[in-house]
Amino acid sequence: MADGTPHPTGSGASGRPWSPATTVVAAGRPPRAPDAPVNPPLVLSSTFVGAGEPGPGARTYARSSNASWEPLEEVLATLEGTGEDGGALAFASGMAAVSAVLALVPLGGRVVAPRSAYNTSVELLEQLDADGRARVTFVDVADTAEVEGALAGGADLLWLESPTNPLLEVADLPACAAAGRGAGAVVAVDGTFATPLVQQPLALGADVVVHSVTKLLSGHSDVLLGAVATSDAALLQRLSTHRRVHGAIPGPFEAWLALRGLRTLALRVERTGATAAELARRLERHPAVGRVRHPSLPSDPGHERARAQMRGAGSVLSLELVGDEDGALAAGLVERLGLWTPATSLGGVESLVERRRRHANEPPTTPLGLLRLSCGLEDVEDLWADLEQALDGGA
Repeated sequence: MADGTPHPTGSGASGRPWSPATTVVAAGRPPRAPDAPVNPPLVLSSTFVGAGEPGPGARTYARSSNASWEPLEEVLATLEGTGEDGGALAFASGMAAVSAVLALVPLGGRVVAPRSAYNTSVELLEQLDADGRARVTFVDVADTAEVEGALAGGADLLWLESPTNPLLEVADLPACAAAGRGAGAVVAVDGTFATPLVQQPLALGADVVVHSVTKLLSGHSDVLLGAVATSDAALLQRLSTHRRVHGAIPGPFEAWLALRGLRTLALRVERTGATAAELARRLERHPAVGRVRHPSLPSDPGHERARAQMRGAGSVLSLELVGDEDGALAAGLVERLGLWTPATSLGGVESLVERRRRHANEPPTTPLGLLRLSCGLEDVEDLWADLEQALDGGA
């Protein structure tokens, strides 16, 4: 997958498969006709005209379907390679999408999940376990043997993140997915950090992919949105029903904004990924930095796996400072930064930095002094100059 071969994502009049960079721009457009709009319109209506019994696919009420979601869903489904039987669904937030997938687990069912992952996903899993809703076994997803061992007794859901948030661990997705399916589990992968331009979990054996569209996909720090994609028609129907009956739907304007942001995804992924890799190389050589995590680095434990199953290494990296066991040095560094914005979230055009353990619900597997950096579109030399002065100021 690392050879740059075009995804089977669509084709034009030539019949040649479109590359992902073309798909994010060309898919999800209205039919070409004289005087037709180039962009899909924003539909602001809570209900639709109808008479008699509605047939399959008929619009009735905006909680069930909305024309403003569908172009975004079309692009995501095409990028993820869901095929004709599958598709993508937009949700009100990333956690709404996560919740919909976890709702696939039967009462008292068993889930195998990362012990180090997005904090709210871990928090929800812990709540489900504490309430007796599910039995959750937490594992190190970078340790394939541990994942396989946890699945040995059978499971209903294998929840994966790769790369993980914020430790940038890389799971062996084909091996883990095979083990999950062998144990009878639905295999779900949170692909937020990678995006479908960097990694396609469905092609690596997963059943469901989850995204926080809030992050890189929309890319401008102005939308809360989530999505799921699957090639399985039955799973798609269950997830769609969950969205409808639980009301976890996106607003039409948010979906429209997300699609507009998605159009530049290929350019943003290329630029921010290159910036992250360059900064990771420089940070690894700085005497004040004790550890840098980014799969682009040959020294990173996930480097070879990332080369095998990803197209790049993503725009997020993390670091720890020398002697910063309590996080005080990291907090001081954040205060000295002028260009990097101290804020949570990631994937926007602006570069963000955050000490993750400032959040009470951050898993204890995250070191107290770990800083997560989300690289934006600023010039790499300006970003480095800001980091370097902050690092040198703490010397």
